[in-house]
Amino acid sequence: MAYQGGYPQPQYGGYGQHPAGAPAGYGGGYGGYAPPPQQPPVNPEIQNIFRNIDKDNTGRINNRELQQALINGRGDHFSDTACNLMISMFDRNKTGTVDIYDFEKLYNYINQWLQVFKNFDRDASGHIEESELTQALTQMGFRFSPQFIQYLIAKNDPINRKEISVDQFIVTCIQIQRFTDAFRVRDTEQKGVITIGFEDFLGIALSMCS
Repeated sequence: MAYQGGYPQPQYGGYGQHPAGAPAGYGGGYGGYAPPPQQPPVNPEIQNIFRNIDKDNTGRINNRELQQALINGRGDHFSDTACNLMISMFDRNKTGTVDIYDFEKLYNYINQWLQVFKNFDRDASGHIEESELTQALTQMGFRFSPQFIQYLIAKNDPINRKEISVDQFIVTCIQIQRFTDAFRVRDTEQKGVITIGFEDFLGIALSMCS
């Protein structure tokens, strides 16, 4: 998905090939079926990518299929956490999968995050370090202490490389934004401080895990 430099390009195989054992009509135009009236046509390039990721030819992509298609700058597949989180954000039917229309939105979303990540990965190494993460979060409007930035990296870096990969970066930023949104709803006076009940706190924390 638009990886360059230190970002290995996922190997999707031959675009445009009809998958073996695919049901009739699975070919060009994604399934040969017209999209629902409310849905615009899907980009042909994205149709090809979708077909190559959809290994079981169900017309839907699950967490494992997405994970096999995404490689971070370390040469590792994206984490379960990252893939589950991103699919859940675009899974309109709550099936744990995305169809071609959901996938087009997900594809564009991932590429937007990749561009943000690459803007701060100055040496195209495929990971960002403490100073780069600080710059990225500051540009997003967050002012965190050095200690908190170090905590964020350590949380995602069990072998103490003092760096995070693109999938870890995406998960971290999404989680921070979700908690920020929940905080702002309760910070009615915009003081940066809230008083929160225990059950309310648990509700926020548990919702972030779902």
